[in-house]
Amino acid sequence: MSAPGTVEEAYARCEAITREQAANFYYGIRLLSGERRRAMCAVYAFARRADDIGDGDLPTVRKLEELRAQDAVLAALAQGSPEPGDPVATALDDARLRFPLPLEALGELVEGVRMDVEGTRYETFEQLVPYCRRVAGAVGRVCLAIFGLRERYRGELDRAYGLADDLGVALQLTNILRDVREDAAGGRIYLPGEDLRRFGLPDRPAALLTALPPAAADGPAFEQLVAFEAARAREWFARGMALTPMLDRRSAACVLAMAGIYRRLLERIDAAPVTALSGRMSLPAREKAWVAARGLLGAGA
Repeated sequence: MSAPGTVEEAYARCEAITREQAANFYYGIRLLSGERRRAMCAVYAFARRADDIGDGDLPTVRKLEELRAQDAVLAALAQGSPEPGDPVATALDDARLRFPLPLEALGELVEGVRMDVEGTRYETFEQLVPYCRRVAGAVGRVCLAIFGLRERYRGELDRAYGLADDLGVALQLTNILRDVREDAAGGRIYLPGEDLRRFGLPDRPAALLTALPPAAADGPAFEQLVAFEAARAREWFARGMALTPMLDRRSAACVLAMAGIYRRLLERIDAAPVTALSGRMSLPAREKAWVAARGLLGAGA
């Protein structure tokens, strides 16, 4: 284990990354107690690093090399020997001593990013779900290990993991709807091909980018597609939110805050799909803080 000062510095670095880059995530985790909050920041910092590799400008071969390096980071952690000088690994190593973090779930996250880099396409929603579970549900399972379950639910861990996965699918569907134009411009499509064609939209990135309003006169088709996918996301939110009664007050408040922010974002996208295409839609900071406070009150109900 690293020296205490080094561990504290590592956590401080992870918290800084989370504050700076977790536009929605941080509003929830700051409701947690210090030990849990630090562990969540370590998890986020690792997830952010993997995502940044996938979204960066490196050639595909280099990205895949960097992702293999993250696999190696997790393998070293599993052996109790984090790479020296890596604050994220140092913080995760300490968090593992305090909470039963499932490193295999973080490995699934890396695999999900690898799917991004390799340009995996999804013909059906059933094919998209495993990707969503990897890039979002897996993080939810790690968070659940930090939260823990209320005493009376401790025999239902498998059910709780499933609900965390369901919530992850809902969050990722919201991200996908928010970033349709940005993803198409980057050569990616996450929406199922059969859904795009159902509403008269092309299922290839360049063609979809050209067809998206206001560049083309088919705004109603895109609006109908968003309405269809938003209704689907609401169903996954409804299932996933059944997780909150299984958690203690602060952990439930964290989930309610994060999910509440995304649900409000989903409603804004659904209400104004074409506006969402003009730039990355988000909630004002004041509204996020209000949702977080409401989550804390709701968790105490």
